[in-house]
Amino acid sequence: MKKVLISAIALFAFGFANAQQVKFGVKAGVNFATFSGDAVSSDVSMKAGFHAGGLVELKFTDKLALQPELLFSMQGAEIVDQGFDGVYYTDTFKRNLGYLNLPVMLKYYPIGGLFLEGGPQVGFLISAKSKNESTETDLGGNLERFSSETDVKNQYKSVDFAFNLGVGYDFTPNFFVGARYSIGLTNVNDLTGPLAIYEVDRKNNVLAFSAGYKF
Repeated sequence: MKKVLISAIALFAFGFANAQQVKFGVKAGVNFATFSGDAVSSDVSMKAGFHAGGLVELKFTDKLALQPELLFSMQGAEIVDQGFDGVYYTDTFKRNLGYLNLPVMLKYYPIGGLFLEGGPQVGFLISAKSKNESTETDLGGNLERFSSETDVKNQYKSVDFAFNLGVGYDFTPNFFVGARYSIGLTNVNDLTGPLAIYEVDRKNNVLAFSAGYKF
């Protein structure tokens, strides 16, 4: 983790020293997040969240820029388990994972305000909650509902790595919109003890749409 932070600081310092134009900005938007991985089944689906934070655009030429960002991002997934165990049941687990993400995006402007971007990201887990909603229907058709919320931060790794690809458009020198897909590179699960038997390879995947303003 120290090497990643040192590399990010060095890259930012190099970019800042060589930039022809520097703009600070803010951005926010909606996330559609899920888990991917070899052991992830069709029971795992997307959940909505949000992201918000700040950025620095370091423009080297009219077509090339480097954009480090600092974002709070709500990620995770929705997991549904259904079956029969004396009663028919449906268990829905919304895993709400809050990260402090530091993406460093290389931006290319092929024409006008249109830009393409790509770059690495490191994320630090801030919070992890599981919102559980269950229904049980017995053979007589009687329905019962249950709900609870559990802190599951100890079940997830504190650091996550991803690679981002995106596209966007600068409508003015200040206002922009963008779409970005974050591809998780590391397993986020960190199950230990008796829970280790449920360990599966799960990676964060996030489709994000945002709008922002550069000063």
